[in-house]
Amino acid sequence: MTVDPSLAELSDRLFSIAVALYSVAVVAFSAQLAFGRRPARELVPTGSGGADSSAPAAPLRSDRWGLAGLAVTVLGAAAHAGVLITRGMAADRLPWGNMYEFATAVVLVGVVAYLVLATRIPAVRDIGAFVLAPVVISLVAIGLFLYTETGPLVAALRSSWLAVHVSSAILGSGLFFVSGIASVLYLLRSRQEAGADGSFLSRLPGAGTLDRVAHRTAVFAFPIYTFAMIAGAIWAESAWGRFWGWDPKETWMFISWVVYAGYLHARTTVGWRGRPAAWVNVVGFAVVLFNLLYVNMVSTGLHSYGGLD
Repeated sequence: MTVDPSLAELSDRLFSIAVALYSVAVVAFSAQLAFGRRPARELVPTGSGGADSSAPAAPLRSDRWGLAGLAVTVLGAAAHAGVLITRGMAADRLPWGNMYEFATAVVLVGVVAYLVLATRIPAVRDIGAFVLAPVVISLVAIGLFLYTETGPLVAALRSSWLAVHVSSAILGSGLFFVSGIASVLYLLRSRQEAGADGSFLSRLPGAGTLDRVAHRTAVFAFPIYTFAMIAGAIWAESAWGRFWGWDPKETWMFISWVVYAGYLHARTTVGWRGRPAAWVNVVGFAVVLFNLLYVNMVSTGLHSYGGLD
């Protein structure tokens, strides 16, 4: 299989452009946190058992930096998507055939998930710097340590299950990326809920908003991640003659699934809501990262080829 060098080069250039645009977005979102005028306090709708409907309306705030950051992030996401599209076209295959492509796709899903949330919930724009800064760091690390020249798939990945198992694993992992960040910010914000208006963390969305973002994103991601694990087992039976063999990758994916199942259960259990449940979510995200990085890149097993999930 031949590779189109012009498209492969374009993919590499788009990668650099995406990193540059995301970096500008971080600056814009940081400016919004620093200079944007904040409401006196967040109001809870009366129907939710919150603030009195006669309470004074919160003053409007300037959101110019936040909107600018959102616009630049959209441009960055377009360039980011172009990285994978042109790379796939260059090799005439799905663009997640190695660790570089897989990790790039996971980060893209996280960015798109943030954009959707920021569009639907304007207050979520204020966590843009905390989402895009890890995105920039991740992409720089991916480019430095995981970059692989565009080429054909290794023999072990030439299966229709690549589009099913790996695609769903990318979606689930990217969504957990946003959920994990939201839970970390919730833990910080909940400690500062009664803080002074001038404190840095008081400029973030309320703890309740961050908690809902983390929970709803995890609820959406969990069945996708579950499907990825089931599809992987079916692929394993087709490729290796067994559904499950406790390979390091399989083991840690199962551990992360158990942790997230525990998080969702904790959310419905009295005494485990709030901060305890958020800590479980953070642990789940840490396990996903461990599975993505250490297990793929350091441990040996049947999933070691190409460093791919």
